[in-house]
Amino acid sequence: MSTTSPAPHTAVMAAALDLFDRQGFEATSVEQIAQAAGVSRSTFFRQFGGKDDVVFADHELLLDMLRGELAKPHDDPWVAVRDASLKVFRHFASDPELARRRYAVVRQVPALREREIVTVFRYERLFDEYLRQALPGLDPLDAVSFAATVTAIHNHVLRRLIRGSKHVPVSVLRDALNNAMRRFGVLDEDAAPGDDDIVIAVFPRRTPAAEVARRLQRTLPRTP
Repeated sequence: MSTTSPAPHTAVMAAALDLFDRQGFEATSVEQIAQAAGVSRSTFFRQFGGKDDVVFADHELLLDMLRGELAKPHDDPWVAVRDASLKVFRHFASDPELARRRYAVVRQVPALREREIVTVFRYERLFDEYLRQALPGLDPLDAVSFAATVTAIHNHVLRRLIRGSKHVPVSVLRDALNNAMRRFGVLDEDAAPGDDDIVIAVFPRRTPAAEVARRLQRTLPRTP
């Protein structure tokens, strides 16, 4: 996992985006970026690798952070994926102007657009692989479908933030993701169970079998 703090990465990325916007991506050299950011050429290459890498530097940090977060125990894997998406959104919403500048640059450079597509897929794959690991027996189609849905909803709401000038609160994304979880039958909205000897559990027909098993295992008391 990267040990470099986000702040220096953000400063260099902001300097690079400013140059890309003013003089074009192809016309901008690594030397110019390093000079504008106040770092040496060797430091730039050590931290980023190339000028296309600096455009997506915070994504690398975010992916590293999410891997660490998802490696921890979670009571509800579906909620863990939702919350991971919310963390990414909060990052970009904290500096929407920088996100808008990157969006403008990426739209102009085909190679960067392709890199963006690959980056989005890496989030989707991370969520997919986590769900399969956290819920043994989960149908792979359920895992990939949910991961793809979360990623698509996140990107849609993020584009609303980037393409417009108005603030888009994180609650918009949270509500949309909760609705998606409800459609998948994985939003746990049941009241706390009582102490009765008989437990009646009702699940939507669409709830994945692995999720039904997880909830029952969590709810039913362990027998000695």
